[in-house]
Amino acid sequence: MKKRFFKNRLEYILFLPLAFLARVLPRDVALGLGAQLGWFSQFLLPKRALQARDNLRQAFPHMSAPEMKQTIDDMFRHLGKSGMEMLQLDQFRTDEDVQKYFTFHGLENLKEAQALGKGLFILTGHLGFWEVGTFFLPRLGVPVDFVAKKMKNPYIDAYFRRLREAGGGQVIDAKHGARRIVKALGEQRAVAILLDQHISPPAGIKVNFFGRPAYTTPIISQMAMKLGTPVVPAFSYRKDDNHYDIVFEPMLVFDKDSSEEAAQRNTQVLTDHIEAAVRKKITQWFWVHKRWRA
Repeated sequence: MKKRFFKNRLEYILFLPLAFLARVLPRDVALGLGAQLGWFSQFLLPKRALQARDNLRQAFPHMSAPEMKQTIDDMFRHLGKSGMEMLQLDQFRTDEDVQKYFTFHGLENLKEAQALGKGLFILTGHLGFWEVGTFFLPRLGVPVDFVAKKMKNPYIDAYFRRLREAGGGQVIDAKHGARRIVKALGEQRAVAILLDQHISPPAGIKVNFFGRPAYTTPIISQMAMKLGTPVVPAFSYRKDDNHYDIVFEPMLVFDKDSSEEAAQRNTQVLTDHIEAAVRKKITQWFWVHKRWRA
């Protein structure tokens, strides 16, 4: 325990200078630096690079070797930019920032789901700048909570929690969040959940993702069926100018059904939406994650 305490403190001390640098640099400079650091990190993290290569090879078996290399390079640059974007997240503050950096598509889909008065789920994944909804959703008049896993280092976790909640949203711990999710929906809040990470059975159920079996939490489907909560798939794509296209797809409303078959079927529907979104910008997804496990 004592060893872990000192390790956490040391990691935090080493983290703070990078965070400070990211926050004082002009935005475009910080993102450019992040892209370079991200590209270089694949050589410092060879296992992650190999994982990305294996994932891409199985998802896109006909991808050529040069295209594979370019995709992995671009993906690591994207991850580096994402890190800098996250560290500058609370520097988005005003309605002018919304107008300057964000272009919204399908905003009527979000408003239509909100108008039902049952709360709503926002379905997304580790794609593009997935954290930025913590800023713009409250600005759009959508009170929102975000389900997220706690980081192992409690000091860094607290740092990022402050950034995530600076825009007005709240973080719900993924491990112990069921009651808070139900409470938030009852208060007609939106609850954003990332549905593209491995969840081991029995908590996770099997779906197909890029033609391969993957385990995924059925919590959105189960609650949406039980409570009649609409689900709005939403994705944030970074553009070449470091502005963002935000896409809200038409809401999904599932029939009331408590069967395992319905939960599996509807979780597959949600997974298909994430896969389709990833295919639009394959270099902006988190290919380094061990998504497919036996």
